Amino acid sequence: MRPDEPGGVTVKRVSIVWPLAAVLVAVAAADELRTSDATVGPPPPAVESPVLPEATASPEVSAPLEAPISPDPTDAATSDSAATDADSWPPVATFSILGHDPETGEVGGAVQSRVFSVGNGVLWAEADVGVVATQAIVDVSYGPRGLELLRSGLAPDAVVRALLDGDPDPRPERWTKSGRQFTVMDAHGRVSTHTGPRASDWAGHRVGRHVSAQGNILAGAAVVDDMVEAFETTEGHLSLRLLAALEAGQAAGGDTRGMQSAAMIVVKQDGGVWLNNDVVLRLQVDDSEQPIVELRRLVEIAARQRERIRGR
Repeated sequence: MRPDEPGGVTVKRVSIVWPLAAVLVAVAAADELRTSDATVGPPPPAVESPVLPEATASPEVSAPLEAPISPDPTDAATSDSAATDADSWPPVATFSILGHDPETGEVGGAVQSRVFSVGNGVLWAEADVGVVATQAIVDVSYGPRGLELLRSGLAPDAVVRALLDGDPDPRPERWTKSGRQFTVMDAHGRVSTHTGPRASDWAGHRVGRHVSAQGNILAGAAVVDDMVEAFETTEGHLSLRLLAALEAGQAAGGDTRGMQSAAMIVVKQDGGVWLNNDVVLRLQVDDSEQPIVELRRLVEIAARQRERIRGR
């Protein structure tokens, strides 16, 4: 079964010269992370993955990349500085959902993670084009490049292949392309998803009809399975269905490190408020003990706003 077939289950940027003040802040942040949570610790015991379709390799157990103490700025210009920068990037361990509503033509996505401001790089969407989520050992450029390829007329599975083939893998030892996880959905709900074999365990995805759920450093396959089921069985606006999927994923164990941020985007041509606005809603909860709860509050405010506008 191909990854983009409905119902299929497949389990498996720049060197920075930091001034001294930034180094001290980064050291303090790294110490805080080590004492507060499992953010940079080893992953939980691996959950056994199901038998895989022929097209996708089984993911390996790969410990989250540990965020080291910041490098001495005097060494930033050396040949080792690029690799050191890559060491300090936390993998975007998360679970996300992409969905399409064939009745309204809306497409969108939602995400939750134990990192700050996860919506800053994971979700990318354009009306009448599609939506992309890029995560795990993330290359953020997959988002805008994926939309560009969709806009050119490529199908989602061809976009996935093109993104992987065009990835030069500039940090193969510490930020390998084999750890990328991303999903591409076009404006008609056709979807293709890739989970690299070195995405941190448990990593995998589940594709349904007009929906794909994917994640890494998760409690297990039930997270993505329950997300798809919740999306497919929840009625109402696309934003409410995406939210229900996040809630179901968290209830199934979610990101094993915990929660910190969440985001959602829904697009449709001229579907937003005001003139010439394709963004139905774009919401971010950047830092919260209960980001999904806060995201629900925002989604419900947006729903009431739509009802008021519709009633005019």
